[in-house]
Amino acid sequence: MSIAKTLAQAGPGPRARSFAATLRHALLPGALALACAGPAFAQQTFKLGFVTFLSGPAAESFGVPAGNAAKMMVEAFNKGTAPAPFNQKGFGGLAIEMVMVDEAGGAAKQVQEMRNLYQRENVDAVVGYIGSGDCLAVAPAAEELKKFLVLMDCGTPRIFEDGAPKYVFRTASHAAMDNISLARYLKSRNVKVDSFNLINQDYAWGQDSRADFLAAMGQLYPAAKPGADLLPKFGAGQYGTEVSALAAKPANIIYSSLWGGDLQAFVLQAGARGALKDTTLVLSAADHVLPGLLDKMPDGTILGARGAYGILSAKSPLNDWFQGAHQQAVGVPPVQASYRAVQALMGVKLAVERAMAKNGGKKPSAEEMADALRGSSWESPAGTIRMVLGNGHQAIQSTAIGRTKYDAASKRVLAVDIQTFPAECVNPPAGVKSTDWIKAGMPGAKC
Repeated sequence: MSIAKTLAQAGPGPRARSFAATLRHALLPGALALACAGPAFAQQTFKLGFVTFLSGPAAESFGVPAGNAAKMMVEAFNKGTAPAPFNQKGFGGLAIEMVMVDEAGGAAKQVQEMRNLYQRENVDAVVGYIGSGDCLAVAPAAEELKKFLVLMDCGTPRIFEDGAPKYVFRTASHAAMDNISLARYLKSRNVKVDSFNLINQDYAWGQDSRADFLAAMGQLYPAAKPGADLLPKFGAGQYGTEVSALAAKPANIIYSSLWGGDLQAFVLQAGARGALKDTTLVLSAADHVLPGLLDKMPDGTILGARGAYGILSAKSPLNDWFQGAHQQAVGVPPVQASYRAVQALMGVKLAVERAMAKNGGKKPSAEEMADALRGSSWESPAGTIRMVLGNGHQAIQSTAIGRTKYDAASKRVLAVDIQTFPAECVNPPAGVKSTDWIKAGMPGAKC
């Protein structure tokens, strides 16, 4: 069933109209047609579910960019125009038919939506999910169904540190990397941190990010004192109380893992009240809000992008191709969500084709795709992705941290003073939980 048919069956209610409008106006032209298009070069297709925020506060700066990048990448795969080794048409000659689903609505809704993708839409695999709470909910459901699921984002380390799934993978590093690299950057740049404030969302992503940053600072800045420690709910939107609390406890830095609309709202509200003048913002996942904030983001903000992504990415032939193709297709440069969607799809493509090479060219089963992706590695626009944690189900990768500088001439926020950290410097070794590794002093880190 296509997205268009699903909307038609949903009737004229406000939910259907809102979702249809979101897709029409937010995604690239022809996004709906992608799900409906018949195969151009093969009779058999590979049906792919893709889940991202298409509505709500996480859509504009994160979910929709991920969806646009996924559409661009699937079109390039189907045409065979991606660079080698991604240049075989489709997935091993199978035309890719993508069904895109809105991640908004909460974890319980996403479990049901995922079941619908597998059981009603009959997709062969699902790629997606941004929210950590959603990932924690859908992962065990996919295991129960014995279906191939690739998580493209969501930062919580718990999925693979607290369990051992067979069918679930994550093709990007978890949040420990983001917070370790921030603390290492502060130390390497001799940033004075006698005191620091924190503001994070009160759910898995914010709680885990807070814990990892506190642990890393405990190792690298043992004398620094935490001050305000705030946990507003996800999607709060209004931060007057939090801004007042931060202003009441001046500190050298304000650390935050806020993202999407929450981060945009906080920066605008805190800036308007002058709460950011005498402190440095330190943000773990912020590149995606820069196009919307522009000069409202204070110069000198220290930020990461959850990888060597976007304005923090390194030049390479594959990255040059991706940035050019994305600019041509979408009209804007790619941000972290775009990179994470694309590196996930690249990993799935190679896994499917590796499995087909072993089974005589047939569409692979969930077990065959899982066997092919487990422990694998591939080059992405952000560098090498290696599935080495969680028994080969969890990726590690290098990351980069930099400072912001608004360029009035180009009307863009640039990144300066960038430092790249190798994967083995900021990710725990296999078999060790992130928090335990950080608290032990990060033994064996290769920096």
